[in-house]
Amino acid sequence: LWCALPTMTEKQKKSLKPPKFLKVRDLEPGTTGHNLVVKVVEVNIVIEKERKKDGKEVKVAECLVGDETGCILFTARNEQIDLMKSGATLVVRNGRVNLFKSCMRLAVDRWGLLQTFEEGQKGISTKISDKFEVNTKNNVSKQQYKVVYEYSRE
Repeated sequence: LWCALPTMTEKQKKSLKPPKFLKVRDLEPGTTGHNLVVKVVEVNIVIEKERKKDGKEVKVAECLVGDETGCILFTARNEQIDLMKSGATLVVRNGRVNLFKSCMRLAVDRWGLLQTFEEGQKGISTKISDKFEVNTKNNVSKQQYKVVYEYSRE
């Protein structure tokens, strides 16, 4: 199935709002659409196996990433792991925060984008900087959350 996507006019391009970038300390569980600039602190590959149905290799890594306000575990999958080099600065676009074992994890799914800082700042009119040291003392992934379900009897 092939579909032609309409291209943007100059007027539409000018009307686009620049992305807003958050800091790690502002992240909350169960939220999406986050744009961040983070540095990779460490990378730990947790799964590396071959899928039985098609033989494709599957990799999952937990990477500690952060900015000057704190750090969080990032769940990187397959090609994303290639960008995760210790000390690398990355731009997260449309990231999501989920709970895994009651702790926050940042991830980029198929609707988001993970880029090196050089690639990520090309299409952004917002000024972003890679000149910061990661605050590893404020690891927001270590904070435990309790899921509370509310039921109404209507």
